[in-house]
Amino acid sequence: MRRQFTLLYDGECPICRREVDWLKRRDRNGRLALEDIAALGFDPAKHGLTREEVSRVLHGVRYDGKVVRGMEAVREAYQAVGLGWLLAPTRLPGVRALSDAFYRWFARNRLTLGRVLETTCSGGQCSVPSVRQKRLG
Repeated sequence: MRRQFTLLYDGECPICRREVDWLKRRDRNGRLALEDIAALGFDPAKHGLTREEVSRVLHGVRYDGKVVRGMEAVREAYQAVGLGWLLAPTRLPGVRALSDAFYRWFARNRLTLGRVLETTCSGGQCSVPSVRQKRLG
């Protein structure tokens, strides 16, 4: 089966990695391909993009080669794994503008947010470290 969509994600972003792992587990039909833009050997030029472009916001590549960006890439990834209905409301007028604006804010702040929210897991149990633990760590 041909991949429906390729998501170009930032593997250095803890939140992004977690979301990609979640999507992978739900991709029962193998319709979502994933490429880590932080991986050695990743070449954005093969998609007609630059390193600066892919570092700024999430990108995705449709099966026909068309590149989509930002929240639209998120919507397409969810659609590929059969969960498009979860984000369908974000296509509605008004809601689309808000969700797209929120995504742009998230993209600019993802690494900082990831460090703040990064979880530590052991033995299958995860917890968010307290501010005090982070200062001491």
